[in-house]
Amino acid sequence: MRIRKAFLAAMAGALALVTGLTAPAHAGVTTAPATTPDAPAVYGRAAYLLDASSGETLLDKDGTERMPIASLTKTMTAYVVLQTAKPTDVVRISAEDAAYAEDGGGTTADLRPGDRLTVGELLYGLMLPSGADAAHALARTYGPGVRGFVARMNATARALGMNDTHYVNADGLPTPGGDGYSTARDQAVLAAKALRVPLIKEVAGTQRHYLDATREHRSYSWRNTNRLLGTPGAIGLKTGFTRAAGYCLAFAGESDGRMLVGILLDESVSSRRFSTAEALLSWGSTRQSA
Repeated sequence: MRIRKAFLAAMAGALALVTGLTAPAHAGVTTAPATTPDAPAVYGRAAYLLDASSGETLLDKDGTERMPIASLTKTMTAYVVLQTAKPTDVVRISAEDAAYAEDGGGTTADLRPGDRLTVGELLYGLMLPSGADAAHALARTYGPGVRGFVARMNATARALGMNDTHYVNADGLPTPGGDGYSTARDQAVLAAKALRVPLIKEVAGTQRHYLDATREHRSYSWRNTNRLLGTPGAIGLKTGFTRAAGYCLAFAGESDGRMLVGILLDESVSSRRFSTAEALLSWGSTRQSA
């Protein structure tokens, strides 16, 4: 992604703004124009592109419409876990964790009951293959209990000003009692915040992660489902899919100190979300901040 050098002079003040993107009601986020005729075509139901370095909204397509977000939920899971857990803390995988992903039809990190993995390693299993088993293990441990953890997720959403978001689990799978929901705008706010956590940024930008067998666990090999990685400047963040949510993507890119984050929700073609994200990052990099 090419970002023009002329932006460098504005970076110091812009980076200070993003540090404060934690107040309610989307503080620091400015409204995009009603129309952006020069923007790339977006075929998904909703989209949002935010300059996280300045707080300026660059594109807003139904960004405040509530809808399911599938596994984009796991970004909040990672963020909430690291509010209290250390990356070196150890979690024992239970049979319940493994069965949850299999019985719910979710994607899995293929975790084996009895294995003991650090929080840091489980984050790779959570974010790369989008393991519902990893989400369950982390929520069960750091709620304490899954219900307690989901309550923490919703409390954190409120604290971040994500007032159109409601989580019902730690993974984004459909539930008999009703699905959770969020908006493209709320998820962009979360993405900007989460990517300031060094471990989340590192994990989300990793294409493959290998874990050798030890006395504590068997070996694992996880591949990132985010096909945007490898594009110059791309740094993550999370894919998602359910029938109700369609294909979703939280994405981000940076160059020369400027970070753009974006959300695509309910795209009907899996591969198109990645090409659209790449086009939006390229387009957004050429736009001057207000």
